[in-house]
Amino acid sequence: MADDTQYELHQILENAAFAPLDDRAFLRITGPDATRWLNGMVTNSIQSLAPGEGNYNFLLNAQGRIQGDGTIYRDGDEFLLETSTSQVESIQQHLDRFIIMDDVELSPAYTEKQGLLLIGAKAPAILAASELPALDPLHLSHAKSLLLLAPAAGSIPRYELWDDPASIALLRENLSNAGAVEVSSASLEQLRLIEATPLFSQDIRDRDLPQETAQAHALHFNKGCYLGQEIVERIRSRGQVHRTFTAFRLIGDLPTLPAPIEANGKPVGELTSAALVPLPEGPTLLALGYIRREALDTHQPLTYAGGTAIPRSPGTS
Repeated sequence: MADDTQYELHQILENAAFAPLDDRAFLRITGPDATRWLNGMVTNSIQSLAPGEGNYNFLLNAQGRIQGDGTIYRDGDEFLLETSTSQVESIQQHLDRFIIMDDVELSPAYTEKQGLLLIGAKAPAILAASELPALDPLHLSHAKSLLLLAPAAGSIPRYELWDDPASIALLRENLSNAGAVEVSSASLEQLRLIEATPLFSQDIRDRDLPQETAQAHALHFNKGCYLGQEIVERIRSRGQVHRTFTAFRLIGDLPTLPAPIEANGKPVGELTSAALVPLPEGPTLLALGYIRREALDTHQPLTYAGGTAIPRSPGTS
């Protein structure tokens, strides 16, 4: 298994790979008031999106706590919200509560389609060779019955391709013939740790504040009012939050999550994700979590039950 994931991770980092997308779901937002209403429900600027463009968003409650996340694309005069299957129902319920006098409708979309992720350093070249439309990050395109998405979820290029099951089966064959290798969810999880991309419900919880997650690309400070904005602006005016999302390299045992982090015997944070990653320099324990800023800024030695946690920059070991 270790040799398999090492090979798969190498294909992602140096070549191209593909994997089924079975953890995504879509909501379509329509109606004459959709732009104004949706802009007031999420943390990024929806009204500034051109057709085909998208951006990453948080959905907050009135206390500024994160209730969900997703990427929103403008699809003509409508909007398409892509999120994980585990939270699509709760997001729809959250949004439904705030449709009062607004002419807005929410409905599931693309439930009949299957998804395929194309990812890797050479993924753009394979996409171009397939004669599919070129996509910039955070972009949407329709090609016949095929829906193409280019989420900006990390440093490695990636594309989502959605179509009927028969077409996706043929596409898998074509990608394989073009040199792409099918990879496992374990390898994609290892890449997520390398890139330090937080996962909602694991690294981002409904008690977390937007600025604590270090996902500045989810926030727009000149877009106008939205649910939870008062808290976000209060934090901004204060200058910083007390803790921040951080990537770590671990020396020791694989922790049981969530794992408290201590400095000088005092709790200063927690690890929320961790895995053994087969990096070129050797198997390395990588983790994600939160740390209090004073412990991070003063470079205090950090420990967890079973080892030592060393802060690192995303994309490095």
